Amino acid sequence: MIQIDDAGSGSLVGGTVIGLLRTSTLEYYYEVIPIKYFKSPYFKEKKFEDYCIKIIENGIKALNISKYEEINICRGYMFNKARKHLSEKGYTVISSKITDPLQTLIEDTFKEYIISLGVPQDYIDYTKYPFHFHKLLRWVLADPSNRIKLCKTGWDSWQKYINNLNIQRHTDYILNGNYICLKCGYKITPPAKIKVIKFFTNREYYVYLHYNCHFSQ
Repeated sequence: MIQIDDAGSGSLVGGTVIGLLRTSTLEYYYEVIPIKYFKSPYFKEKKFEDYCIKIIENGIKALNISKYEEINICRGYMFNKARKHLSEKGYTVISSKITDPLQTLIEDTFKEYIISLGVPQDYIDYTKYPFHFHKLLRWVLADPSNRIKLCKTGWDSWQKYINNLNIQRHTDYILNGNYICLKCGYKITPPAKIKVIKFFTNREYYVYLHYNCHFSQ
């Protein structure tokens, strides 16, 4: 049996991993739908669906998948066009909830990918899969000039929140506590003067920076 699933479609940061797995041998193939397909105008045009098909076709060739093998494919919106495409090509396609072995494998693949973009592993563990939107936004706003380009800005939720953040900046002084500078990723060792970014989405959030990590405008 072949499993096909995605990981990262619900993460604000990064593209989306598409993976194929032959369960009998654990042969695995994956590629990433680039971030640009989740920005304007590509996202509204659903160009990610075409790129998803391209990845699946590459995976079929790489794994030498035959039309006699059953394909279990995720029910998610990412595969709306791919399911029809595969059926029309004569494959046996079953829409289903994808579990292990592919589920854990592809989630780990996405985690490695998003770490490669610069998100600290400890922070990913803190946000918890599937990557909490508002907590990832904290990481983005710590260095927006470099990190917004890594975001799925075609999302309605991005447009909803980014225009109403009411960002405020000030300095503070901490005497104790466990803080990480979300710009450089290193620990802030108290006592220390710090810079603070405060913003509001579904509630108030705070971003803490070393005092010598310059504010990004």
